[in-house]
This record gives sequence, structure tokens and C-alpha cells, in this order.
Amino acid sequence: MKNFLFLAFINFSFLGCAQNKTEADYKNLDIKTFAETMNAPNVVIIDVRTPEEFAAGHIPTAKSINLNDKDFSTQLDALDKSKIYLVYCQKGGRSANASKQMTDKGFKQVYNLENGFSQWNGAVEK
Repeated sequence: MKNFLFLAFINFSFLGCAQNKTEADYKNLDIKTFAETMNAPNVVIIDVRTPEEFAAGHIPTAKSINLNDKDFSTQLDALDKSKIYLVYCQKGGRSANASKQMTDKGFKQVYNLENGFSQWNGAVEK
């Protein structure tokens, strides 16, 4: 009986790992790593907050693409999939959603700012 339970536990553990691998192909980055990655070539920073949030302050060079826009998906389609994308919102939820949509569309290098702009301590542009 112990062997059966052990084998069942191992099987479920592997299934859990496999499911997590397919849930999201993007990666979450902490603030330090996100800031360091901003300096890499071919990086595009995307702010998925509302235009009002963006106008109140954003990461320099960020492109505003509002997740709530009805044409958000179309705007993603216009992006170059070969580039590196750093995505953020206020707290990290909307940008995780946007990052998932991007990887579902075939973007290979998508990184979400963990905890979002609310924790950002770098330069801000208005």
C-alpha cells in the first residue's frame, strides 16, 4: 500500500509540473532583472495600463498598449515577434494576462514585471 501511495504521489507530481509548464510560456522578472533586461538589444517595453495611468507616470521608452482596448489583440499582431518584450501594469495581473496572450500568439521572449509598476523604483517619465 505504501508503494502504491508513493507511486501515485510521484505521478501526480509530474503531472503538476507538466501542467505548470504549459500554463504560461512567459517569465516573471523581479524589478532588478527587469531593469537590467531593459538595456538588452531588441527590447520593447509595453505598458498595458489605461491611458490615464500611463500619463500619470511610466517607464521611459515604454509603449502604451491598453489591455482593455477592444483592439488589443490587433495591436499585438502588429508587433515584431522576434523582439524581446518587457510587459508591465500597475500590480502585475493585467500584464500577466497580456504576456499570456502574447505567448499564445507565438511571441517567444516575453517577460512580465512581477508586482508591477507600483513597486518600480527606477526612472519614471510623465
